[in-house]
Amino acid sequence: MLPFQTLLQPDKQLKQHVYQQIAGRLINLIQEGILQPGSYLPGSRVMADLLQLHRKTVIAAYEELLSQDWIVAIPRKGMMVATNLPLMKPRSYQPAVSPYAQTPGFRFNTQIPSLPAQVAPTKTRLVVNDGAPDVRLAPLEEWIKACRSIIQSPQYPKRLTQGPTAGSENLRQETIRYLSHTRGLRLDLQNILITRGAQMAIYLAASLLVKKGDAVIVASPNYFYADQCFEQLGAQLLRVPADQDGIDTDAVEQLCRTRKIRCLYIISHHHHPTTVTLSAVRRMKLLQLIRTYQLAVIEDDYDYDYHYPTAPILPLASADHGGHVIYIGSMTKSLGLSIRIGYMIAPAAFIEAATALRRLMDLRGDNLSEEALALLLADGTIERHLKKSNKIYHERRDLLCRLLTAKLGDAVDFVPPNGGMALWLPFHRRHPLPVLATKAAAQGVAISDGAHYNYGGLSLNALRFGFASLNPKEITTVVNILAGILQT
Repeated sequence: MLPFQTLLQPDKQLKQHVYQQIAGRLINLIQEGILQPGSYLPGSRVMADLLQLHRKTVIAAYEELLSQDWIVAIPRKGMMVATNLPLMKPRSYQPAVSPYAQTPGFRFNTQIPSLPAQVAPTKTRLVVNDGAPDVRLAPLEEWIKACRSIIQSPQYPKRLTQGPTAGSENLRQETIRYLSHTRGLRLDLQNILITRGAQMAIYLAASLLVKKGDAVIVASPNYFYADQCFEQLGAQLLRVPADQDGIDTDAVEQLCRTRKIRCLYIISHHHHPTTVTLSAVRRMKLLQLIRTYQLAVIEDDYDYDYHYPTAPILPLASADHGGHVIYIGSMTKSLGLSIRIGYMIAPAAFIEAATALRRLMDLRGDNLSEEALALLLADGTIERHLKKSNKIYHERRDLLCRLLTAKLGDAVDFVPPNGGMALWLPFHRRHPLPVLATKAAAQGVAISDGAHYNYGGLSLNALRFGFASLNPKEITTVVNILAGILQT
């Protein structure tokens, strides 16, 4: 309800009757577009109470508006602003233009990176994302139970209204235990910052490391949102090829010898977008380069938890890197829920600075979600969920690979990923992805047109086929539709 007690302030010292002042001001509000046609006025008793007037005064004001056709009486509902207003009949009412429909009246920075336009079909039965978990598998009942137990606890008000910017202490402790168990990381509480997803952690780390003109090494191609973080901060991106063994460490060494490098950004497991994993040999070579050249490294390990045929190689962060690796991960990918929780692991001084910077944009995280996640980590729910999900996603990956080979074999080239939730799928040039995406949308399937992964004027004509979020029937349907399109 509008604040009528401040919008309608009759002056009893005026010669004009109070009811006429109220009626006149309501007419102004209607003409200004604040009171919209079809909206209802408060009942006479409610309005009288708001304005501290006698109800008969309000009734007289409403009767005045009724007599002039500004409002109409609707049985059992009350007084409604007329849809065809006086002075405008028979033309329908045209609302006043909102001040926010106008261009800004001030200067602001417009040099914000934007992604290429995507094909956005309006009616799609199926969506092929770039690698997201299946929300239908999420431990929703366990999540609800954890949230309920927190809300019903005697400490509920304090736990949810207070909390450090670095994140819930319970969640940080449980994340440390989990990372120690799964990745061999040796951490203290001062080494971890909880963030709203891994993307916030990437931006915080980049903001503390990079200044305008600094050289940052990234893979080619690379995770586009990370690239844009660095470019927004004024960095010069030095692109290094990535092949089936991950980023080319010889090329990294050559750049370190000849250039002053501020930072290296690397996705050691299931590189985005190509899904390749850094080999053990290159991992050892990179660790040597890190120590030799005192290289700051942002290691983005967004879906380490998903591995299929072989055991994962431990991340760079678990080795003796001399405090040079900032390790970033995400619980969002693990859960498949709509929560945004990630983490940053780094030496204490860096975490302190990142926490102070995070405070400028977000005083603290979602305490309820963080406390609930801590409970699910503590009771083993997350590990059980990951074990189940790994088995299912492994089966879906294998099914997708079989179908692609059988039905699209002469149109695509791909290598089955050893983990993660997506498959990198380059199409032959005779099958341009923008055309394919448009035709697929017409048949109810939304796929990327590949523009996200292009850079420097180079079109890769490839997409990430997220298989984890699609069940076997949906995967089969999508591949059949794509195959049908390519055969026409």
